[in-house]
Amino acid sequence: MNRIDELFARKPSGILSLYFCAGHPSPDSTADVVRAAARAGIDLLEVGIPFSDPMADGPVIQDAATRALRGGMTLGRLLDQLAAVRAEVSLPLMLMGYLNPILHYGFEAFCRRCRDCGVDGLVIPDLPFEVYVEEFQATARRYGLSVAMFITPQTSDERIRRIDQATDGFIYMVSTAATTGARQAFDRSTTDYFRHVASLGLRNPCLAGFGISNRATLDAARQHAAGAIVGSQFVALLDSEPTPQAAVEALLRKLRE
Repeated sequence: MNRIDELFARKPSGILSLYFCAGHPSPDSTADVVRAAARAGIDLLEVGIPFSDPMADGPVIQDAATRALRGGMTLGRLLDQLAAVRAEVSLPLMLMGYLNPILHYGFEAFCRRCRDCGVDGLVIPDLPFEVYVEEFQATARRYGLSVAMFITPQTSDERIRRIDQATDGFIYMVSTAATTGARQAFDRSTTDYFRHVASLGLRNPCLAGFGISNRATLDAARQHAAGAIVGSQFVALLDSEPTPQAAVEALLRKLRE
């Protein structure tokens, strides 16, 4: 088992995962954000690979990615930063990024480097499920990497079950087919969707993401999933708070209010 599997075996519910964009708020802040998350007891951390055309992301994360790229962040630099900090932290680390820079790096070389620097899994929003199974699954598994696939309210039960059978770690249950961004509450259709996915009896746990920003949305996600992923709200706090540690602490307070 990698660290993701160990996490869900140890803690099957109440998971809190955070997302941030590497190189934001500054080019050398990646390790500081990882350390801050680990000290605060965050369960899982998704590190975003900045990309010039992040189609699944809203304006907060788009802006963070643009600033990270302007600051000189690259995939190679990010992997070096994670390798340097991995010995200090034990929480599972995932890389979330788009396919273009990964293919430019070389998929097998990328997976090998991820394994070597202690990355446990991948989220690739623009990698179609069928393409993953046919072209990339064997390589990812060879290097011990879990690959989380998205499902949305529009995903059929049949496709959800196929994703469940072909992936490991967890399923990324997106609250909306729209882009990322904080929301104050989920409507009835979203909570019905969460409830329906929970009723399917899937092999993998689900983490709910997109729109988790306060106690109401966190509680709604946790009620029907193994946990939740907070992205845009945390990225915004990394801008407004003086340090990554202060940003994590501010987020945890907001999620308790």
